[in-house]
Amino acid sequence: MPRISLTPPRTPLMRLGAWYSRRKYGKVLDPGQAYGHNQRVLFAYVRLEQRAAKWNALDAGLKHLAVMAAAARINCSWCMDFGYWEGRELGLAAHKIERVPQWQESREVFTEVELLVMEYAEAMTETEPAVTDALAAELLGRLGEAAFVELTAMVALENMRSRANRAFGLTSQGFAEACAVPPGR
Repeated sequence: MPRISLTPPRTPLMRLGAWYSRRKYGKVLDPGQAYGHNQRVLFAYVRLEQRAAKWNALDAGLKHLAVMAAAARINCSWCMDFGYWEGRELGLAAHKIERVPQWQESREVFTEVELLVMEYAEAMTETEPAVTDALAAELLGRLGEAAFVELTAMVALENMRSRANRAFGLTSQGFAEACAVPPGR
């Protein structure tokens, strides 16, 4: 149950955001409704998300696995639900997305670099970050500096998202279920 009302004041920004959200995702996203109680925070958050969506130094699949690994480590059910849907929209294999929360026990499903990216995302997500020099050096060598910086920024952004959503008390909105194959197929 959300700890904050998901019915913020109906300002022009909120009406525009709700229209856009329904058009793009099929429903109004709960985090936007929660942030809608403070227009300045909402506006800054939306601008950050818009700009982050344009980053392209890191492979989109690797970026998504890093985001999902961070969300799983924080145990944000809203982020995991939305992340499953988003991964399917990106064309990622469902069996990979489903295994992200248990990636360490499902290593055979992922490539070496995918495993390194998820290890890095988890290490960065620890309350006291646990990134080692060796892990950073390995990723720098494989990804290059621009992609490494983008990876780091995306994991930090997902930490912000997941921690805020958990604090707001947000839970699944049913995005993952929308991706499921209908029974009998």
